[in-house]
Amino acid sequence: MKLQQLRYICEVAKHDLNVSATAQSLYTSQPGISKQIRLLEDELGVEVFARSGKHLTRVTEAGQSILDIAGDILRKAETIKQIAQEYSDERKGSLAVATTHTQARYALPEVIAGFIDKYPEVSLHMHQGTPMQIAEMAADGTVDFAIATEAMSHFSNLVMMPCFRWNRSVVVPKDHPLAQVSKLTLEELAKHPIVTYVFGFTGRSKLDDAFNRQGLDPKVVFTAVDSDVIKTYVRLNLGVGIIATMAFEPELDRDLVAIDASHLFEASSTKIGFRRGTFLRGYMYDFIQGFAPHLTRELIDQAAECSNRAERDKLFEGIELPDH
Repeated sequence: MKLQQLRYICEVAKHDLNVSATAQSLYTSQPGISKQIRLLEDELGVEVFARSGKHLTRVTEAGQSILDIAGDILRKAETIKQIAQEYSDERKGSLAVATTHTQARYALPEVIAGFIDKYPEVSLHMHQGTPMQIAEMAADGTVDFAIATEAMSHFSNLVMMPCFRWNRSVVVPKDHPLAQVSKLTLEELAKHPIVTYVFGFTGRSKLDDAFNRQGLDPKVVFTAVDSDVIKTYVRLNLGVGIIATMAFEPELDRDLVAIDASHLFEASSTKIGFRRGTFLRGYMYDFIQGFAPHLTRELIDQAAECSNRAERDKLFEGIELPDH
């Protein structure tokens, strides 16, 4: 049994059993992958994949158990490399971060610019996706860190830590009736068509909860994952926009008016997380603290040692999160 064989079966499973696509992603040959998988199955005496002719059709029950353990073995092998690299050259390496558009566009640029300036020889990779995709990438070890607001609590093997609180603004054209309202109410807001985030993105659940508590049924006419797209359709008078306050840029959005909506909706918290058992290199601690200064190395280590989410939540109870 070889690490290469374990890597092949994991990659084939990740590519929906498409051996050709797997070969392209690994820069190797399709026959070579097929041969190594067969050799592994022969050695183990069970099939990892069921077949129809030459095509793989599904992961077998035994294969799923093997894949789960193979993934752990590969992650541990990677950890060994990272430990060695930390001691041989602590300023070289790579860092993969998965996040949403809003965080990548509005919360992270200064952090990343500062990190690259401090660690020019660390290769930084940014992945964008839905909150669920982001959490899955961190949970399976595809990325080192996940940064998001929604969906992170569904994965028990993630060490999640709160970074900052944020709320929302309603954005409208300057000549819109709401631009003249002194203090916005949910009832007044619900009278207008709404343009906002797709459910499951950027604290969208807080919006729905607030309207539901008041017995209101707002007319959401357009949803998007991208704050800039929402503002574009507000400019087209499709509806009033509800976006993260951090996504309103006074200089670039001079044709729009931002109305504070923090009294209407419960604040959301952005979190950063990593897979339990991940070896954190020195520059990884620095990245976290650059994004959330209150997350010191000591506090991060304490969070990683917590046995469950409740214990971790208690650890952060007394910490006042900054507003973004």
